[in-house]
Amino acid sequence: MKRIALKPSLLSCLKGYNREIFMKDLMAGIIVGIVALPLAIAFGIASGVTPEKGIITAIVAGFLISLLGGSRVQIGGPTGAFIIIIYGIVNNPEYGLQGLLIATILAGVILVALGVFRLGAVIKFIPYPIIIGFTAGIALTIFTTQMGDVLGLTEEARSTTGELIRVPLKTPGDFVGKWLCYARNIGTFNLWNFLVAAGSLLVIVLLPRLLRNAPLLNKIPGSLYGILLGTVAVLLMKSQLGIEGIDTIGDRFHIQAQLPAMVVPSITFELVQKLMPVAFTIAILGAIESLLSATVADGVISDKHDSNMELIAQGVANMVTPLFGGIPATGAIARTMTNINNGGRTPMAGLIHALVLLSILLVLMPYAEYIPMASLAAVLLVVSYNMSGWRAFRGLLRNPKSDVTVLLVTFFLTVVFDLTIAIEVGLVLACALFMKRIMETTEISVIRDEIDPSDEADMNVHEEHLVIPRGCAVYEINGPYFFGIANKFDDLMANIDHHRPRVRIIRMRRVPFIDSTGIHNLQNLIEMNHEDGTHVILSGVTPKVHSQLEKAGFYQRMNPDHICPHIDVALHKAREFLSES
Repeated sequence: MKRIALKPSLLSCLKGYNREIFMKDLMAGIIVGIVALPLAIAFGIASGVTPEKGIITAIVAGFLISLLGGSRVQIGGPTGAFIIIIYGIVNNPEYGLQGLLIATILAGVILVALGVFRLGAVIKFIPYPIIIGFTAGIALTIFTTQMGDVLGLTEEARSTTGELIRVPLKTPGDFVGKWLCYARNIGTFNLWNFLVAAGSLLVIVLLPRLLRNAPLLNKIPGSLYGILLGTVAVLLMKSQLGIEGIDTIGDRFHIQAQLPAMVVPSITFELVQKLMPVAFTIAILGAIESLLSATVADGVISDKHDSNMELIAQGVANMVTPLFGGIPATGAIARTMTNINNGGRTPMAGLIHALVLLSILLVLMPYAEYIPMASLAAVLLVVSYNMSGWRAFRGLLRNPKSDVTVLLVTFFLTVVFDLTIAIEVGLVLACALFMKRIMETTEISVIRDEIDPSDEADMNVHEEHLVIPRGCAVYEINGPYFFGIANKFDDLMANIDHHRPRVRIIRMRRVPFIDSTGIHNLQNLIEMNHEDGTHVILSGVTPKVHSQLEKAGFYQRMNPDHICPHIDVALHKAREFLSES
């Protein structure tokens, strides 16, 4: 195996680096850091962990991905794609937060292995309908998880003193269960909470458009405007109007404004076995999202990223971040595009973005306790909409039925069950449909006629002017000869005629490759025909297929004079066999 060159993009970007480039990276890094703040908090809470864990992930993973990555402009951190996976692990009594940390580390190991073994390009071959299907499914699931905070739904619970109090609604983990829970508790709908969520949503969507021509103000993301104005509105509603029942981050979490000490989780072989499927899902999802983001960024800045180095960076980030209590991270396309649009052109901007977030964590995080949960829900509603790719989803519905099937099955399984099952089933289904298409492209034609070669009127003259004598059948395989075609060939020979020819010529000039099943099929075919006294001749075997047959020991069971380089030679040999019998 070719040795991989570990060359992070940062090293090449430092050549010729100057003050002008640094100032652009500095401005981009500050803006991206501000953009990442509300998203990191929202992703942390929606994933079932504390707000600062989302920020810690953006800091540690963001720094490492920019430091080691293969893209010049990629910004890493927590993303919406992982919310459902993380939430499921954290709320599983068998795993909890400890299980999440172990699964993330395992995913990091898988990502590093993918990069080291140069499999970055392979990830790009995951079918598009699968990507759109699970992305849309995740988006719908995120939307669903936020409805409780948007509507301000509550339920009764007993305090430590035994008193009945109203607490935020706790919903089941599954999609259907959540909506049934919302329906049962719709009577606790809080109008003020809903108005805060709706107002924040309008600010996030509309205010950036109104300020698009305003210097500096147009650099601030809509999500930050929505959170700031939502927070101010709730503070005024509580202090001036005496309105209660609008939950803030501080009502549910105690935020620690510090970077935690490194702690290595206790890893057991039993946990590794149980969490490996989840780790694989995290790794595949992280690889897909990061490489897609890097590819989109390449198109904007006319560059080409190193996909293998990018996977290694993503893997290292996911191995280190959990040691500080962080959650899975990957390349974030929205933050990456924000970086590009604001002048970032080297990984230095990503490093600065991480340092900006670290400063915010240490200085401003105590004030985050005043942020209303309804405003964070509005941020995630926008994230889910942008993530849904509904235009691409709608467009795929006009594609071939096989693609539509993969799309809908992946989407359905993601929503109703979980992402791990969706990706596994989606890949299996896509592979099965791919095999079906390959089978459909491989044609097996029969060119034969049982005639007297001495009678010119009783001859089969092929388009290539092939004269095929009586007692000889010519089969031409056009396409890959693999396990899906082997049985098809057997059935064809069994059904074409009740008269068995004395010579069979198998023409393989258009067979690009053959697998072990195809080789086994040919071996059985030759053995069965020899028992019946029928000669089998191979014609025009391509060099690649010839090499595969030779390595498999195929020619040891076949007489060399039954292997011909050309159809004319094969027909001449067939006439010799027929004249002898």
